[in-house]
Amino acid sequence: MNRKGFTLIELMIVVAIIGILAAIAIPSFLAMQLRAKRSELPTNLDAIRTAEKAYHAEWDQYLSVPLCPAAEPRREPIDLEGACATDWAELGWSPDGIGLCRYQVVAFNSGDWATSDFEATAECDIDGDGNYALFRASKDERSAMVTGNNVY
Repeated sequence: MNRKGFTLIELMIVVAIIGILAAIAIPSFLAMQLRAKRSELPTNLDAIRTAEKAYHAEWDQYLSVPLCPAAEPRREPIDLEGACATDWAELGWSPDGIGLCRYQVVAFNSGDWATSDFEATAECDIDGDGNYALFRASKDERSAMVTGNNVY
């Protein structure tokens, strides 16, 4: 008798293979989603760095900006334009719309270009585990991640 189709064992093997592939792919996909959400940090921090340099070129000093938004970073997006508009207006930078992170600039003005500097920081906790992803930038250095690559 010539039968066509799969036997139960063949079907179970196929299901097991699909399960193994899904077990490998799903965590990678979730980590990629978190990295994509965290990508606002270096982009905004480099924009803040550029705004600080422009501010220094015009006023011969760097500007400190308090931590904004002041609330703890969390998984839910924050309307950064509303929360931080006045804090960042003098610097000439404003966050675009909704974000997941918070930003701060601490200025070290000495009256001399060579010794004046600033430290801009950005942090967020996208996965809600209490560990913050932290980036820093300064006059001479572009944004760089301080924490490990697997911290979101």
